[in-house]
Amino acid sequence: MSEHPIVHIELSADDPKAAGKFYGDVFGWDIQLLSEMDYVTFGAEPGPGGGFNEVDNEMHQAGDVLIYIHTGNIETTLKKIEALGGQTVLQKTEIPTIGWFALFSDPTGNRVGLFTGMESQT
Repeated sequence: MSEHPIVHIELSADDPKAAGKFYGDVFGWDIQLLSEMDYVTFGAEPGPGGGFNEVDNEMHQAGDVLIYIHTGNIETTLKKIEALGGQTVLQKTEIPTIGWFALFSDPTGNRVGLFTGMESQT
């Protein structure tokens, strides 16, 4: 088994709540609103789950799909990415009570996320 599985998928939407309702109704996914972050998540068993981010025309464009890969150490992984020709788009950023994430672009221009949960940092 990979030590770096895909753990989260984000779909951009003009209206994340409406997108969540649509996918919940169509596929029976468990849709949750995290009001403290104004973020809509989905659980699609057996996984991975993900969320709907709002289109903001800076980080998220209509039609964007962003995958997040688990890593035990975001800083070390970003250094390796940069050494191999990728670029850091967003440095390690905390998601309160959940973990941390960062964004990078690979040498071909794909934007991808990294994720480390709180349990990985203990």
